[in-house]
Amino acid sequence: MENINQNYIAGEWVNGESEIENINPSDTRDCIGMYAQASTVQLDRAIEAARGAQKAWARKGIEHRYKVLMAIGQELMSRSAEIGKELAREEGKPQAEGVGEVYRAGQFFTYYAAETLRQVGDTADSVRDGIEIDVRREPIGVVAIISPWNFPIATASWKIAPALAFGNAVVWKPANLTPASAVILAEIISRQDIPKGLFNLVMGSGSRVGQALIESPGINAISFTGSVPVGKGIASAAVQNLTKVQLEMGSKNALVVMDDADLDLAVTCAVGGAFGGTGQKCTASSRLIVHDKIHDAFVEKMIVATRALKVGHALEAGTQLGPVASEAQLRSNLSWLDVAAEEGCERVAGGERLELATPGYYMAPTLFIGSRNDMRVNREELFAPMACVIKTGSYEEALAQVNDTRFGLTAGIMTGSLSRATHFRRNARVGCVMVNLPTAGTDYHVPFGGRGDSSYGPREQGGYAVEFYTHVKTGYIAAGAPA
Repeated sequence: MENINQNYIAGEWVNGESEIENINPSDTRDCIGMYAQASTVQLDRAIEAARGAQKAWARKGIEHRYKVLMAIGQELMSRSAEIGKELAREEGKPQAEGVGEVYRAGQFFTYYAAETLRQVGDTADSVRDGIEIDVRREPIGVVAIISPWNFPIATASWKIAPALAFGNAVVWKPANLTPASAVILAEIISRQDIPKGLFNLVMGSGSRVGQALIESPGINAISFTGSVPVGKGIASAAVQNLTKVQLEMGSKNALVVMDDADLDLAVTCAVGGAFGGTGQKCTASSRLIVHDKIHDAFVEKMIVATRALKVGHALEAGTQLGPVASEAQLRSNLSWLDVAAEEGCERVAGGERLELATPGYYMAPTLFIGSRNDMRVNREELFAPMACVIKTGSYEEALAQVNDTRFGLTAGIMTGSLSRATHFRRNARVGCVMVNLPTAGTDYHVPFGGRGDSSYGPREQGGYAVEFYTHVKTGYIAAGAPA
């Protein structure tokens, strides 16, 4: 029997009740390995172990936590070329992007390592004489982390790192589509000086293991990144135990291109934002809202740039777009071609499934024109290398179109006008605003999140992460009479 990549539960590597294959989307003949699927009994064991270990971890000094997180981060960064190659192999993003993701994951750990040394409380004078007030933060307990496949190490890291930094235990259920990245990260964490059970990797299906995890009364908080329906289901289940939730869900991001924009820069930002990561980013700009005065010139340049993108094997030199991550995702992408056609969009570039030297889930990046903001292709998240151009007559109309969505993660504007840029930055109803930049691409030391159906709960990343991973305690101290 092939070697089974195991779960990490209560400080031990263990087999599950079954296994799944991990297939390379760039070459479906390549089986990366077999990965254990945990049982609900094993999940219960992980949660029980986490509850005990968390108490021991919370008693550790902050410098100990600093050293643990710093070691994880430094190893990720030093091994980013090696691990990034494996990430690209299983997820399908170009190798350079995989390497960059692993390095960024390391930065999350080193950032939150430093945050452990900045856990400073507040003091205040009471309105009553002779009483002082101390306000500090304490760990929330055991955190369930449910991470997606599109950034399998980075997204998990920006949740795991602050959870550990602020004294919590972790039960992590990664996406079944990218288990190799999860096992690599878990192996690095497992070698650190942490209590057994503090960190647990529990691979399994969302419908069984994931559902049992979010329904468990032993979980104090749930951090999730994924689809809106699953996120709403988690919120509904969590409220039964009054479990704290942090949900990052869907998006339908817009990039506005005004008539005073640098056209070449606008095209570069639109192409990178719409098609980078094969469109499989929650920050992708799938709506391109373009002023009618420069619409035709923009579209002409976009067609050339879109067709010039090199689709190929994730590990092949020169590849700009890898394959779609799975057969199911490819089927979903292709089905949107029919929807767009039925709604009256004109496909001017891409859209076809590509047959390359290796069998994989390849698709040409796709550009539609003649779309309207009320079309399904501009209302729903596609998670595909597809972008729709929407013609607009004015800045005011463009801003209204940006805000006419149930989502609100990112939005961008390409303009040479400072007043327009300032007005847009203040009035776009989103969590992240970009000016003369792609909508995809955020920093790790500042808050990340959106509005509407995009996000629910406290923000992720930066110093704002402390709001989710801690309780606030207010202490009142009778100072006594003066000597």
